Amino acid sequence: MTATLPETAHEQTDKPDRYARLIQPTRVHGSLYTDPEIFAEELERIWYRTWVYVGHVSEVPEPGDYVRKNIGPQDVVMTRDRDGEVHLLLNRCAHRGNLVCDAPSGNSNSFRCPYHGWTYRNNGDLLGYPYNKGYGGKGKLALGLGRVPRVASHQGFVFGSFAPGGPTLAEHLGAAAGELDRLARLSPEGEVELTAGWLKHRTRANWKLLAENETDGYHPQFVHGSIFSVTGSPIGALYSDNSTAVTRDLGGGHSENDLRPEFRHFAEPMRWFGTTEDRVPQYVARMRELHGPAAEEILIEGSPHVMIFPNLFIAEIQLFVIQPLSVGECVQHSTAVQFKGAPELNRRMVSQCVGSVGPAGMLLADDTEMYERNQRGVALREPEWLDIRRGVERERTDDNGFRIGTATDETGMRGFWSHYRSLMEADK
Repeated sequence: MTATLPETAHEQTDKPDRYARLIQPTRVHGSLYTDPEIFAEELERIWYRTWVYVGHVSEVPEPGDYVRKNIGPQDVVMTRDRDGEVHLLLNRCAHRGNLVCDAPSGNSNSFRCPYHGWTYRNNGDLLGYPYNKGYGGKGKLALGLGRVPRVASHQGFVFGSFAPGGPTLAEHLGAAAGELDRLARLSPEGEVELTAGWLKHRTRANWKLLAENETDGYHPQFVHGSIFSVTGSPIGALYSDNSTAVTRDLGGGHSENDLRPEFRHFAEPMRWFGTTEDRVPQYVARMRELHGPAAEEILIEGSPHVMIFPNLFIAEIQLFVIQPLSVGECVQHSTAVQFKGAPELNRRMVSQCVGSVGPAGMLLADDTEMYERNQRGVALREPEWLDIRRGVERERTDDNGFRIGTATDETGMRGFWSHYRSLMEADK
């Protein structure tokens, strides 16, 4: 395997086969994280063409509710109109491009541009404009807020696509939809709620470094070793050569660390949450009342650890949304998962999330340090390639036809890059 390419990375990006050259089965080129031209193409071919996670219906529960979100660098307002329909609107006045929504969230049936007073319904329709004689009178302009053309949801998770046509959300999610189902079934009422508030962590790193890391089981023992030793956490042992957990390529760029084999071995309800059933007796009782004997499997197997391409990561008790800003900068939005009808468990989830991803949290601080060190490293000239071969020789196919590796293998990472390449090479 050669160590370098015959042309410079910049020269390669001008060739039709550039992504075939930059993305190979067991290695990827460093320029994929540092080239502004590649980042610009990613926005067009991934973020503005595929389905991207935007928000959750629980964030706009009532008619008139709105919350500001994003699709990559695009400022999006998620609203619920008086008929209960959820819309994704671009935060840009149709007149002179001013922002029409300043607050991060609220309740309003309309948005008024502060520049010239143009007003819009919360479904994006133009309501009116001052001094209308200058436009020939009322109702003469067929203008409105920009809309994300396609909006769809699964288990309350709202996705948007700027492409007017293409694969459905169900086709995009594929097997990852089952992981959202698995998360929702942990609620005594079958619903996830994202109502704990959001933290924003700005990171001086390319967004793909975060997406790769989310199901990288090779790093926890090293990056988070100090936390595991101080807290006595058993999590570290789940990511080792002795672990029965697996890393699974779910297809479509999605991947998971499936820890269920380990939890099934111990067969202890709530071990996945790092606690015992006597610490959350009301929650456990409600689940058993609802599901009967089937509750034991749910309480033992717990929550998923899944990365849904390109930007949604569910890490058991917390949720992350990746927002790229530039080739070398992104924001990670994080919140605690909340289960409807489980106040006892929800309080503990918020507390644990504060300790891991809060302003003084240790877990995300560790990862962010690695992301930024990686970004500085890939900008150096040599070596040009990043290696993703770990476990390739021992990969196998599970009963459902998915490629799996051990808990520490880079199976999910290879799946991510295979799908990324297919999107970047697709015809415009």
